[in-house]
Amino acid sequence: MERKYFGTDGIRGRANEHPITAECALSVGMAAGRYFRRDGSNRHRVVIGKDTRRSCYMLENALTAGLAATGMNVLLLGPIPTPAVGLLTRSMRADLGVMISASHNPHYDNGIKFFGPDGFKLSDAAEREIEAYLESGVLLPEPSEIGSAKRIDDGLGRYIEYAKTTFPKDLRLNGLTLVLDCANGSAYRAAPEVLWELGSEVIPMGVSPNGFNINEKCGSTDTRHVAGMVRDFGADVGICLDGDADRVLIVDESGEIACGDQILGLFADRWSKVGRLANDKVIATIMSNLGLESFLADKGIALDRTAVGDRYVVEAMRAKGCNLGGEQSGHVVMTDYATTGDGLVAGLQFLAAMVETGKRASELARVFHPVPQILRNEFYSTDESPLLADSVRGTIRDGQRQLNGRGRLVVRKSGTEKIIRIMAECENTAIMEQIVSEIADSIRAIN
Repeated sequence: MERKYFGTDGIRGRANEHPITAECALSVGMAAGRYFRRDGSNRHRVVIGKDTRRSCYMLENALTAGLAATGMNVLLLGPIPTPAVGLLTRSMRADLGVMISASHNPHYDNGIKFFGPDGFKLSDAAEREIEAYLESGVLLPEPSEIGSAKRIDDGLGRYIEYAKTTFPKDLRLNGLTLVLDCANGSAYRAAPEVLWELGSEVIPMGVSPNGFNINEKCGSTDTRHVAGMVRDFGADVGICLDGDADRVLIVDESGEIACGDQILGLFADRWSKVGRLANDKVIATIMSNLGLESFLADKGIALDRTAVGDRYVVEAMRAKGCNLGGEQSGHVVMTDYATTGDGLVAGLQFLAAMVETGKRASELARVFHPVPQILRNEFYSTDESPLLADSVRGTIRDGQRQLNGRGRLVVRKSGTEKIIRIMAECENTAIMEQIVSEIADSIRAIN
């Protein structure tokens, strides 16, 4: 059964438009509460975190009302990174964790992500069951069973202390100057505190959220300013988080950007050498560069690919007994530390590599030569996906024939925005650019 509300990462959309309305959030809260109380047990606790969008207040209150109406006791964490919700769901023995965030999207979008009692994101099957309750409605309990709500003031502090434990105890960041871009998002307090306490000189940016500037000309989706600051201040490295801090990009001392593939390659190589890489395998998505696959193969490390979405990466990691995976976009999942991508913890592991090896960021952030790649986003306004049009599908088939096994072409609909994402890889850049342009033109032609 196709899901109507849930996409690749929870429920996502424009704030105050279906399904990201207060009314819908109320219903989602009741449906999720009913799903997690279906066994009739007395364990009925839920933690809710959020990022810094203005619309989070609206959704937080509506979700709280819906969950409490079904008997769930709600613990409100306030602005906190997504990985912290996974951590605290498990450590506080909650039945459910909720993160209100649209991740790297602009402020006018928002979303609702769910975590199960084990701290991992819900499966497709669980999301379908919640949708079934949304469709059928929920029978509410007696007044005596209505839940309560409570603010948890030390949730962020718990996460800060945990994040520090992931950094080697015998190392410090003394003498290291770094630019930290928190995207005016949920890590604006936690990340600077952690890095300062570990000894680094932190030059912060994106730490003044106002409800509307999250991911605006900052963070992992716009690295121009942080790259300039790294060069201007002569910093050793830059760390760019996104709005909910579950992804990271690294900026070396010259201002060059290292994507998630390079970070995965570095960690996989280091972990493999000390026998720490589980099953000598890394999980990535169909978007990861062929250069990463070749680099890992030379090291005797396998690369398995999944659909796009860190949730699918984690599901494959758990099924195949792997402890490292991620996405080119900067989700780096290390299940030794977290149940989902954690940009701050991944950044700490990169900094640990710098301290341990004494190497510059540029030496560690370029572990393989990437195959030339084009990534293009084409927005669309039609109700149906342009990928259903015969003209677009035909153009994609023509592109595949032109590549003829000499590269890769991935064209997909975003699970969070009305965007068609086009990715092509080929050593022949002229052919690659032509193929991408023709596909983009065919999409625009039916908009």
